[in-house]
Amino acid sequence: MTIDPNTISAATTPFALIDEYSAIQTEKEILFSMHTVFRVDDIKQLVSNSRLWEVQLTLTGDNDPQLAALTKIIQKGLCGSTGWHRMGALMIEVGHYNQAEELYNGLLKNASSDGDKAHIYHQLGFLKNAKGQYQEAVAFYEKSVKIESKTLSEDHSSLVPTYTNIGAVYKNMGDYSKALEFYEKSHKILEKALPPNHPDLAGSYSNIGQVYNNMGDYSKALEFYEKAHKIYEKALPSNHPSLATSYSNIGGVYDDMGDYSKALEFYEKALKIKEKALPPNHPNLATSYNNIGLTYDNMGDYSKALEFYEKSHKIYEKALPPNHPDLATSYNNIGGVYKNMGDYSKALEFYEKSHKIYEKALPPNHPELATSYNNIGQVYNNMGDYSKALEFHEKAHKIYEKALPPNHPDLATSYNNIGLVYNNMDDYSKALEFYEKALKIKEKALPSNHPSLATSYSNIGLVYDNMGDYSKALEFYEKAHQIYEKALPPNHPDLATSYNNIASNCISRQIAHGLLIHLQLHVTMASSKDQSLLDIYSTQLTNFIIVSLFELRLIDPFIVTFRALTNRKTIRNNLLKPNTLSLTSLKFFVHLYIFVLPVVESIVCLHIEKMVGLEEQSLNSQLVPKYLPLILQILLTTKNK
Repeated sequence: MTIDPNTISAATTPFALIDEYSAIQTEKEILFSMHTVFRVDDIKQLVSNSRLWEVQLTLTGDNDPQLAALTKIIQKGLCGSTGWHRMGALMIEVGHYNQAEELYNGLLKNASSDGDKAHIYHQLGFLKNAKGQYQEAVAFYEKSVKIESKTLSEDHSSLVPTYTNIGAVYKNMGDYSKALEFYEKSHKILEKALPPNHPDLAGSYSNIGQVYNNMGDYSKALEFYEKAHKIYEKALPSNHPSLATSYSNIGGVYDDMGDYSKALEFYEKALKIKEKALPPNHPNLATSYNNIGLTYDNMGDYSKALEFYEKSHKIYEKALPPNHPDLATSYNNIGGVYKNMGDYSKALEFYEKSHKIYEKALPPNHPELATSYNNIGQVYNNMGDYSKALEFHEKAHKIYEKALPPNHPDLATSYNNIGLVYNNMDDYSKALEFYEKALKIKEKALPSNHPSLATSYSNIGLVYDNMGDYSKALEFYEKAHQIYEKALPPNHPDLATSYNNIASNCISRQIAHGLLIHLQLHVTMASSKDQSLLDIYSTQLTNFIIVSLFELRLIDPFIVTFRALTNRKTIRNNLLKPNTLSLTSLKFFVHLYIFVLPVVESIVCLHIEKMVGLEEQSLNSQLVPKYLPLILQILLTTKNK
């Protein structure tokens, strides 16, 4: 600890030496006042993997310019004309929403002036939004505006907070056009009322950027986030949390665009500010670790992702009460990594921990609770327990239907999850039904080039592919691909998946057509007991196994073609029988590659080359084996011999 008396104002006495009054005089005891503030210079762990840390502190004076600037802005953030009102604002700030609501309801009963009522309605609207009760939030905000409009003009600066918060509610409801309407109404007032470098104007730019980011218009989102950032750099001290938030926002856009190196660059800038400005167990520091973990998760670097998620989680465990929603989110993220790693028992363990907190902390129809049900459903889906998966996805869907407007993107995600389970159950008509419901919502709620819309087209294409309707599948794959090309950077993993789908569709159509011709020939020439028919089935599955080495698809496009003649169980049993791959089968196998591959060689090679290149650039190359082009070349070389 360092104390420099020269930096301390004579008007204050932040400390007193009391060693001569102490029972143990050798202690050199110092008594500090309650208002004393220290600057944290350094924090280091004394022994590796221990809980013992050394913190270097320097006493600051009241005239510290950075401290004064930071304190002034924090004080300004706690609004309210009375101590009780400011107490309510502080409760909201620390996340004690139920206590704050109780306080404001009490204040409302005793409110005598319209001004007090308008303020309380505004705060109740904020609380309802935080609790996921969006319709009630809008109702309270509208009551506030109605009172304020009696004495204020429509473009009065006092209406800005309410307009902004109404925009936030509509954003949470997925009504992005409404959100933009209110954010822009607020922004126009601020542009007239404030100097061009005021932090509130930067906050307004950030809000608009967030809506464009949710809409998938990443270039627009970056434009507004960067406008905000320029203002923050000029108006705020270099260690201000809002500057860190600004870096995080920009990092988030790059993350969504698949530019993970850029995302990490901005997330790490945010982290550096927070490490200097905040104590080591502050929840905002945990948010930064979480963001970095999310990027590594998206990159497929699961060990790194887990490392940062666990750093985040340790802070939340120390800083937050055991039933805080942010702690649930932390469990959820760790569960997601284990799910991606294929450790489904671990994933379920963390998802269920998360869910228990949400059940205690949130109202029963909160959207976050629905998201939790969805996550558990996804694990059961991956485990092949489709009835369990449907059970959880349908629980989620019921909440979304009650809590969200009918065109909310999360409702589309819910339909998509249910469709995926039916697809895995081979109930393709049901899968299409739910995928198309998801698509209708997205077409209404999202701009025409949103990547999520492309995902829906791709899912529908996959179902048609499974049904053997390859021309329909290609139609939807190409719709998806056109969006991905416009909306995403050239090295985004989703673009690689799109090339993947188109290439596999070409292979599926040509090989399935060839197999059908040969099967018809054998059925015509052979008796029902002819071994060659079983040979054909075995060969068919062998072809599928070889193609699956390319990692082009995970389903069997060939078996679909012959479903009327046999079933999967029969085919798999035949494959396991000894001596079923006869000379007839081998001749057929060679014949297939001699006559089918020349037709698709140029198309397939083009798509495979693009796909492999993209996967390597995106740092997610485990999705496509490095030997893929080599296998294809060997087959083509064998064909030419």
